[in-house]
Amino acid sequence: MSTLKKAKGFKKSKLGLYISIGTTLFGAVSTIKQARNAQGEHDRLMLADAVISAAAIATGLALLVRELRSLADDDVLAD
Repeated sequence: MSTLKKAKGFKKSKLGLYISIGTTLFGAVSTIKQARNAQGEHDRLMLADAVISAAAIATGLALLVRELRSLADDDVLAD
């Protein structure tokens, strides 16, 4: 199996999804820091960017959780 096929398979694995969720949560921490900084400087444009980034992170996290649940439903040994 080629390295590229292994990498694509890793993305659909449970471990790959857990890593994706972790990096998404790391991005959430960064967005929270950005929002706090924007509030301190009274910068509405930076605050709007943080809010939009937070919405994107929430959507991405919901998609990852849905994918993780679908993997759990497909698992024959889970029953």
